[in-house]
Order: sequence, then structure tokens, then C-alpha cells
Amino acid sequence: MKSKGRPATKQAELKEGFYIELRSKGSNSPVKIRRESMAEVDMAIEQYGRSKIVTYLGQVKGGKWMDGKNKGKKTA
Repeated sequence: MKSKGRPATKQAELKEGFYIELRSKGSNSPVKIRRESMAEVDMAIEQYGRSKIVTYLGQVKGGKWMDGKNKGKKTA
């Protein structure tokens, strides 16, 4: 099935919040998950850590990474 319409020319920006990255063991394709608070991130790390590889990416505020491995870089 073909997608209709013109493709986006501008990359989508990330919403403000805390981000973690999930990978299945032995997989190369990650999934980003956003949470509203650091407490929610800690619970998600505990929940997904049993079966997946979890990496904390950092907090996004105003279109920039505030902490984590991408600190100081723009999100797009």
C-alpha cells in the first residue's frame, strides 16, 4: 500500500520530557519512550530492564537535551 500525500520536509521535534531507549536483546532497532517525570523513568527502567536493554537518553526541554548522553545538542 502506497502512502498518499507529500512527505514531510522538516524532521519532527521531540516533546518535552524524559526519554529512554529500549532494545530487544540481539536487536539493532531501538524504540524511544517519553515519560513526564524522573520517577516514571525509574519505574519504566525497572519494568523493562528485565527483558530489554534500557538506555537513559536524557531530558528534553525547549528543543534541547538538558542531560544524558546528548547533553547540549538540539533534538532535531
